[in-house]
Amino acid sequence: MSIYHPNDPARPVAPLANVLDALQAAGEITRLRLLALLAEAELTVSELVIILGQSQPRISRHLKLLVESGMVERHREGAWAFFHLAQTGPEVQMARNIVQRMDPNDPLIASDRIRLEEVRNGRADRAARYFAVQASDWDQIRSLHVPEAQVENAIREIVGKGPFQSVLDLGTGTGRMLEILAPVSVRAVGVDFSPAMLNVARAVIERSGLRNVQLRQGDLYALPVEADAYNLVVLHQVLHYLDDPARALREAARALRPGGRLLVIDFAPHTHEFLREQHEHRRLGFAADEIAAMLRDAGLEVESHRNLEPASRDGDKLTVSIWVARDRRILTDVLPRTSTELA
Repeated sequence: MSIYHPNDPARPVAPLANVLDALQAAGEITRLRLLALLAEAELTVSELVIILGQSQPRISRHLKLLVESGMVERHREGAWAFFHLAQTGPEVQMARNIVQRMDPNDPLIASDRIRLEEVRNGRADRAARYFAVQASDWDQIRSLHVPEAQVENAIREIVGKGPFQSVLDLGTGTGRMLEILAPVSVRAVGVDFSPAMLNVARAVIERSGLRNVQLRQGDLYALPVEADAYNLVVLHQVLHYLDDPARALREAARALRPGGRLLVIDFAPHTHEFLREQHEHRRLGFAADEIAAMLRDAGLEVESHRNLEPASRDGDKLTVSIWVARDRRILTDVLPRTSTELA
């Protein structure tokens, strides 16, 4: 049961023994370095071994102490275990305070950050190579889940007929979401990291005769788009490739106009390890409450969630989940309030 500060009911506090445990867990150089790294990214033991240059048993032992202290969280997906700085509980602020007080220019912290970027670049390179190879038949890969037509019909039903002033499709891939949404939008923008995928999307857009679409190469963690500008932002089958989906959702929320909606389409939890091994899936789906928590942390209000179940459980068919969240801010009376802008 959580205990709250008497002068601030919203701030959880920890018993003295818990505070002491957390301080003792953090009071070692490797564990301090781990806290700094896990505040930056969600990482596996093997990745931390590469970054810190220490043995797997040693890293695992330090992680166990940090998890027990409440400052680090661990979750397992199939054969992989992921670690990140805790998001809930009274020890969270303590962990963040410790990380914030570390000198980013300290030689150890700086060198760890360089190797972290190397690990991230390695992930990105593997994903980019995969996308480049798969660019021509990406739509065929989507046949692993329920029929794409069923997913697209659900998306049309959820977003409505529009018109939309501005739509942003993140991880646009083949550009299929732009094909669906651009015709009912004044302006549509697609962002993808892979030039090969953008080439495919460009061909699709040109074939469809759409003239209100822009394609941009960019990082989903640092979007090359303006903030507070889009009525509808879409992440279609993107999050399972990312090492930090919560960060991508926060960045997507930043692009929303007041009252705008964020639409997330991804897989429900599954156990198909071959998608990770052969297709660079970072995550094996997401639970409904996991994405809902990320959306709330991004400052959004979760409006709905639905699952599109396969007709048969035979074979490798997967369940597709759809979440809708809305920016809690509202347009003031001094701003235009036309139906187009509020769609």
